[in-house]
Amino acid sequence: MIKNTPTIYDVAREAGVSIATVSRTINYPQRVNPETRTRVIQAMDKLSYVGAATEKAKQSHTPRRIGVLIPFFTEPSFTQRLRGIAGVLSQHNLEMVIFPVDTKGQEQTYLQTLPSRRTVDGLIIVSQELDDTTSRRLRENRLESVIIEFNDPYFSTIEINDVVGGKLATRYLIDKGYRRIAFIGGRSTPIFGINPIIRRLAGYREAMREAKLEVDESLVHEYDMEPGSILRGLSRDQLPLAIFAATDLQAIAILREARVLGLRVPQDVAVVGFDDIDMAAFFGLTTIHQPLDESGRIAAKILVSRLENPSQTIQHIELPLQVIERESV
Repeated sequence: MIKNTPTIYDVAREAGVSIATVSRTINYPQRVNPETRTRVIQAMDKLSYVGAATEKAKQSHTPRRIGVLIPFFTEPSFTQRLRGIAGVLSQHNLEMVIFPVDTKGQEQTYLQTLPSRRTVDGLIIVSQELDDTTSRRLRENRLESVIIEFNDPYFSTIEINDVVGGKLATRYLIDKGYRRIAFIGGRSTPIFGINPIIRRLAGYREAMREAKLEVDESLVHEYDMEPGSILRGLSRDQLPLAIFAATDLQAIAILREARVLGLRVPQDVAVVGFDDIDMAAFFGLTTIHQPLDESGRIAAKILVSRLENPSQTIQHIELPLQVIERESV
């Protein structure tokens, strides 16, 4: 017996909503109550529903479209990743569609609805965690995806080891003779996406422990809205001070505050950042280089290759980190 193809009416009946609500979930998911949207998506998953409009959209758009799901896309490190992605996609006449994530709810909306909407041919997911349900939905809808900064065994992934990076930065300062080493993390606690700060802090603590150096907890700030505040009130007997800032933006803020306070860099205050964004060189910042552009390029190349041959082996790539020495240490 031939199984009937599920219709929008079947989805509405299964989810207990109107067909208009199903239609809005497919076309304008942000306008649907999250609980209702989840019920509709679950019904679509259960029935293996593919709407006629979304299937037609997938078949008709030219050139092929690659979605990039990315948070904080205006920040320098994410901009550099996008630059790497865009360079590869343009070479293959592929259109890049950016899905910027600003809230946890928006993150969930995209991850719930993009697989079934069929408006993109492939997806690059940057700094987002995939739960088992989302991972399965991507696979069942056969949406080829590559993930940056998160490991999922079912998809090709590109990562760095943030713990190793934290150790690398801290050991570099220790090798330079510093014993009082502060840690400054992010500007605020993230409410969604990947959080590398806690892993970089773990690397800092591990390096200090291995060097048998005591961690002054008053100098450890996992999150600090004003990173330069650590410098205010320092007395001469507390100098020199070395600071490992878990992002280059935090490190640059510290360098600027040091100059405002008349502190010499690196004689009074030495600073190491993390990321090696473009502006790090301009500020003479010693930093941990992670291949931002390259991570985007690799992700895009893998995705293009998998679109041509979906049966090829899944790849899990860890990119190397290195210290870039400049004038701040």
